[in-house]
Order: sequence, then C-alpha cells, then structure tokens
Amino acid sequence: MKIAMLKASPSGSPPLVSPRLVKMFAAYANRYVRRRFHAIRILKTGMPPRDVSLPLVIYINHAAWWDPLICLHLAQRYFTDRTSYAPIDAAALQRYSFFKRLGFFGIEQKSMRAATKFLRTAAAILTSPRNILWLTPQGCFTDVRERPLRLEHGIGELAARLENVLFLPLAIEYTFWTEPRPEILLSFGEPTISHNAAPLSAPDCTKVFGTALEEVQDELATRSCRRDPNEWIVLERGTSGVNPFYDTWRRVRAYVGGKKFAPDHHVEELR
Repeated sequence: MKIAMLKASPSGSPPLVSPRLVKMFAAYANRYVRRRFHAIRILKTGMPPRDVSLPLVIYINHAAWWDPLICLHLAQRYFTDRTSYAPIDAAALQRYSFFKRLGFFGIEQKSMRAATKFLRTAAAILTSPRNILWLTPQGCFTDVRERPLRLEHGIGELAARLENVLFLPLAIEYTFWTEPRPEILLSFGEPTISHNAAPLSAPDCTKVFGTALEEVQDELATRSCRRDPNEWIVLERGTSGVNPFYDTWRRVRAYVGGKKFAPDHHVEELR
C-alpha cells in the first residue's frame, strides 16, 4: 500500500510503559489462560514475519474478552525487542489506571475529538521501528463467522496518513475440539507496507485490511474444522483431563495396563 505521512503531535504522546510491570502481568496472564484453555495453537503456515525493521500495526478480529491476553502472549513470544501499545475505552482506563504502564492509551467512544487523539497518539507510537500498535478495528466483539467483515474507519484513516509502516492481520478463534476446555487458534496473514507514493484513500485502505483479515479468518476456520494437530504449533499447553474422579480411574486403568497415562481425552481415544 502506498500512502502519505502524518506527523506526530506532542499532545498525542504515547504512555510511558514499564517493562517490569509488563513482564509481571504477562506471567500472570499466561497462568490465567492455561487454567482455562487446553492449548494455544498457531498455524504452521500462519507464523509472523521475521526480521521486520519497520514500525508495526497488528490488527485482529475481535472475537472475545480474551483477545488482549492472547496478544500479550504473542508480544512476549515473538516481539520481545518491541514495546506494545493499544487503545482502550477511556472510562475503562480511568478505572484501571495501571493499564497505562502496560501500554494502553484511553480513547473516548464515537467522537471526532477521540478520532483525532487516536490518530495523533498512533502516529507518535509508529515513529519508532521498535514499537507495535495492536488494534481491534471491528470496534466490538464480533462472531468469527460474520461476513462480510466490517472494520471501523480509524485503521484506514491511520494508514492513509502514514508511510513505511507494516500492517499485519491476525486471526483469532476460540473453539472446542476433543477436550473439555477450548482451544485458542491463531494465524497471521500477509503483511501490507505503507508508502508515500500513489496514495490510497482512507476507505480504500480500510477495504484492503478488511479483505486481508477476512481471508486469514477463512483459512483459520478451514484448518480448525480439520482438527489435524500436525498443522499446528502448540505455543502453550493448558489444562487437560475430564474431571478429577474420572481421570483417577483412567490413571489406574493405564497403570494396570502398563501404559503411560496421558490426561488428554483424545490421546486415550486413539489407543
């Protein structure tokens, strides 16, 4: 994509992030997620690009409340040399002010003033190649099956004013396979690099991003339906097993049969 530059304004300075607090919160979030999900999986064909030297915008479908925690996990795994930022509802940030030290900045909903502040803050963040801006451009929780994908105008307005920024789609899906707890499925798509020649309009940018994200979601849904573990890399293994009483019986049965006990329900079914 080829677009023009918006200069950062001092009034839109990004929040001051505490790396120590981010690391502590990420450790807590990972434990929290592991207790409630069976696994976090990423498609082998949907890995993030390597050696990116440009400022980065990662835009995701907004599937559930868990999305920020999953993005934090990905940031700690794949983008450890960068600082992450994300917009959040201003009222929520006022209630949880420590989120500022995690990289969140407050935006009021549905106002021209909020849109201007978002663009200025985002532009300030994206002046550095060591920064990532995480966006949920659908603007609200949306079912992963909804088509066509509808994105808010903000991401297009941002792209139409920036140059040399990498925009990367990320699809997230939460689904049940064979375990009592759900799977978290992830896939990155093809990146788009902004440039200052032959610019696209803001609506055209939004359309390009919507199409790109929809394609990644469709591929993720197809692979999810296959349930083939060989197509995925397990980033984090969560809780397995059915319930304490049934698992105890399964453990005894495995011991009597001279087999190694595996708490995953699907492993036992395959024997």
